[in-house]
Amino acid sequence: MKDAFGTPQSLLVLGGTSEIGLATARRLVARRTRTVWLAGRPSPALEEAASGLRDMGADVRTVAFDALDPEAHEESLGKIFAEGDIDMVLLAFGILGDQARDEDDPLAAVRVAQTNYTGAVSAGLVCARALQSQGHGSLVVLSSVAGERARRSNFIYGSSKAGLDAFSQGLGDALYGTGVHVMVVRPGFVRSKMTAGLEEAPMATTPEAVAEAIETGLRRRSETVWVPERCGWSCRRCGTRPRQVFRRLPL
Repeated sequence: MKDAFGTPQSLLVLGGTSEIGLATARRLVARRTRTVWLAGRPSPALEEAASGLRDMGADVRTVAFDALDPEAHEESLGKIFAEGDIDMVLLAFGILGDQARDEDDPLAAVRVAQTNYTGAVSAGLVCARALQSQGHGSLVVLSSVAGERARRSNFIYGSSKAGLDAFSQGLGDALYGTGVHVMVVRPGFVRSKMTAGLEEAPMATTPEAVAEAIETGLRRRSETVWVPERCGWSCRRCGTRPRQVFRRLPL
C-alpha cells in the first residue's frame, strides 16, 4: 500500500531498462518504495539497472518480459502479482523507430506499432485486471506529446502513441471507482539514449524531470500529466490549426 505521502511501497516497471522508468524508480526508492520489479528482455543492462537500485536499499527482482510476445504476458506478469500486491505499475517501454526507414519498410513500421501499441494494450490489460483484483494501485502509462497530433516527421511513432493514449484514457474510465488509478504521462522531447543524435525540440526535458512529474501526479491523483506542463498549452494550440496550415509547419 502507499504510505502517508502517497509513495508506493512496491513498483513494477514494464521496460526495465527505460531511462525514464529507472529515473522514476530511483526517485521513489529514495522516498519509501522498497520492492521493485524490473520487467524486460534479459540483458546485462537489465541486471545493471537492478544492481543500481539494490545499492539504494531496495529489494529488486527482474523478470523476462517482451512487448512483442503478448501471448506470454499473462503468465510472466501474473507470476509477479502472485508474489504480492503491486502498488504501482509503470508502463515505460517503447521504441522511436526511424521514420524515413520505416516508411520504406512496412515491417519495420509494424514493429513500432506492435511494440508501442499492441504490446502495451496486452500488458496494460493484464496489469489492470490484476490491480483491480487486489482492489488498489496505480497504472502509469508513458505516452507522448507526439500522440497529440500526427506530424510529418514522426507520424508512425506518433500514431502508435496516439493509440496508446486513447486506450489508456478509456481504460482509466473503465476502472473509475474500482480503486485503480490510471495516469497518462505525455512528455515532450526527452534527452535520452533513444533521442541521441536527433535535433532537440523546444521545451525539451529529461528523464529526471519526467520522474519528478510522475511523483507529483501520483500525489495529486492526476489523470493526465504533461512534461513540461507548458507542453500541454502548446499542443492544444497546434491542435486547433487547420490541417492545411499544420502540414506546412517545420514539425
